[in-house]
Amino acid sequence: MKRRLKNQIAKSTETPKEVASILMLTTFPPRECGIATYSQDLKKSVENAFGDSCKIEICALYNTKHQLESAADFIYSLNTDSSESYQTLTAKINADDTIKLVMIQHEFGLFNGCSDAFIGFLKSLKKPLIVAFHTVIPNPDEDFIHHVTAIAASAKCLTVMTNTSKSILVATYGIAPSKIEVINHGTHLIRHKNKSKLKSKYGLKDKTVLSTFGLLGPGKSIETTLEALPEIIKEFPKVMFLILGKTHPTLVKNEGEIYREFLVKKINDLKIGSHVTFVNEFVPLETLLEYLQLTDVYLFTSKDPNQAVSGTFAYAMSCGCPIISTPIPHAKEVLSENKGLLFDFENSKMLTKHLRTLLNDKQHRKNLGLNGLHASASTSWQNSALAHGNLFQKFAPKIKLVFNKPEIKLQHLYRMTTTVGLIQFAKLNQPDIQSGYTLDDNARALIVICEAFKLTRDEALIPSMILYFNFIVKCHRHDGLFLNYVDKNKKFTSQNELVNLEDSNGRAIWAVGHLLEVEELFPETYDYIFDRARDCFGDFLPNGDRFNSPRAMAFIIKGIKTSGLATPDSNYYNSILKLGSKLLNMYKHESRKDWKWFESYLTYGNSVLPEAMLEVYKITQIEDYKITAIESFNFLLQHLFVDHEFKVISNQTWFLRGDSLKECSLGGQQPIDVAYTILALKNFNEMFPSKGYEDKMELAFSWFMGNNHLNQIIYNPCTTGCYDGLELNNVNLNQGAESTISYLLARLAFEEYP
Repeated sequence: MKRRLKNQIAKSTETPKEVASILMLTTFPPRECGIATYSQDLKKSVENAFGDSCKIEICALYNTKHQLESAADFIYSLNTDSSESYQTLTAKINADDTIKLVMIQHEFGLFNGCSDAFIGFLKSLKKPLIVAFHTVIPNPDEDFIHHVTAIAASAKCLTVMTNTSKSILVATYGIAPSKIEVINHGTHLIRHKNKSKLKSKYGLKDKTVLSTFGLLGPGKSIETTLEALPEIIKEFPKVMFLILGKTHPTLVKNEGEIYREFLVKKINDLKIGSHVTFVNEFVPLETLLEYLQLTDVYLFTSKDPNQAVSGTFAYAMSCGCPIISTPIPHAKEVLSENKGLLFDFENSKMLTKHLRTLLNDKQHRKNLGLNGLHASASTSWQNSALAHGNLFQKFAPKIKLVFNKPEIKLQHLYRMTTTVGLIQFAKLNQPDIQSGYTLDDNARALIVICEAFKLTRDEALIPSMILYFNFIVKCHRHDGLFLNYVDKNKKFTSQNELVNLEDSNGRAIWAVGHLLEVEELFPETYDYIFDRARDCFGDFLPNGDRFNSPRAMAFIIKGIKTSGLATPDSNYYNSILKLGSKLLNMYKHESRKDWKWFESYLTYGNSVLPEAMLEVYKITQIEDYKITAIESFNFLLQHLFVDHEFKVISNQTWFLRGDSLKECSLGGQQPIDVAYTILALKNFNEMFPSKGYEDKMELAFSWFMGNNHLNQIIYNPCTTGCYDGLELNNVNLNQGAESTISYLLARLAFEEYP
């Protein structure tokens, strides 16, 4: 019977006694405004990250001009024009034991109706309070300073979105730096699509697209771009300027469409109507992100120098748009270091100059876009959720957050796969066919599909298993050994002659072992596949006995054990004894009182060595293998789990006998090592339960979810790919085969098979 891959919730070392609730005071959809959209994205990202362990309840803000829509959807609400509403809300919050913390998304215009009542409300709250300032005003008068400091006095913490805003709060308002946290405006992870195809989809084929978006109003200064266009159009006649977004609802209520009509008149006066398009709607997120991806240059022309942050160009950066912006604080911070261009407020001539520069230089545009994209990765909504989660736990200790495990999805793995096999590398989430293929990746991919098949019994997975296995077969030589490197034209490369291929051969046997493990689940019509798999094993076996690479030997042991072929008195049983004996002798030669390991260093794929010893013990019941397995694995874990944190051995320095953990680089952490560690922990936990291995599995998996030294997610839930590595100061955003397979191996390890 087929069943879908299930979403599992991670186990915590301390299970929460009740669902923690954070009450967030904010505008919220269906109300249309920037803070409402921001709050919706934040709520969704936090609950996606932490599942049922963290619930954000919304207290919807409304007033006389903006009545509460969909009131039945909100347990809590606040009329910001009513003192009585503040008093009622105070009593309700203080009486609700499920609310552990209150967070306010603050914009001064939202609370002006009863500012004294608002301050009284803050003082009366008996729950920890965090206030998120969306605007920080420089050069305030004394009354304004008093108002802001009164807000700060009631809060445990203030959050802002730029370092400039924090500096103003410290220098101008006298607020302690320790009370202020900078959490950047969240951005959306996206699956990057083909720009030309998107342009065709929206009727913009062969156009050079400029765009801006957001709720329209005079502060956007769209006319600054319009006045720059006539000169640009003369030189670049295929330019099309998209104005995405409807007029701000408040303006419509108070003034109607005066501003839009002003823009239309200016367009007609400048005779540029065929080069400007209004998309007069509150654009759905998916559509907006496509518009941004097809954009050649994004324009941000706000004329408000006090605008602290813009969610609009934050989204543009996440789509890889090159940006030209006025110098609001947010822009000056995030567009530095060759990530965008700045121009003076309302200076159309300067904007024209910058546009001419970018439109004449496609590579420069691409570089700016990529630089911005890489910089924006750390500000994804997933990472914003982690930052907020840390604050919630810090100021409300009863909140115990647990990382949620995403649903298992294979889309990116399939996207990276051709009719030949799995492509080796990717540029961002796009397969790089120039990188060719490897036996390594296709072997590990076969393991992933076999594990998914064990879980689901879904016969739709069978063609993928055959494809990856056929790649292994095509790499199999007449002498029983395997080649590893294949170019985009299906030709073996010269690299096969330059590199030691023992580890690759070991991985192939490990994968074939997993295929043989699921033989009984296949229809009989596929018997020929398993006959060929046994031939691979038999042809290879004499070679494997002569291998000396410890990891290759470990992979072979794992493959033979998984295949079920190591029956007593069989050649496979004897091979396990030979290889196990070699590894055991290596261990005895290298181990010391304070160094319980097989080599004089820890490098990559370390966990497979003690796991192989455990597998030998399972088959032979020889005590030396059990002792070696436990000693070496616990020694390794001491270097991977320190102070309740999981850190991968860096591939930049490795870890030599005698090194100090304090001297190890935090960069160069690879997903493959996390996966191998989790697989070994699962194996040891099954053999020796109640030894803490299961808790370590959870902690290791949380590395993918952002529990690492950068507090950044490594798995991309939008693409279903996994980033290629965690460096000292950044994440490698490419999502190649090895990293994606590694994540899937780790994620599948938590499933219970039927």
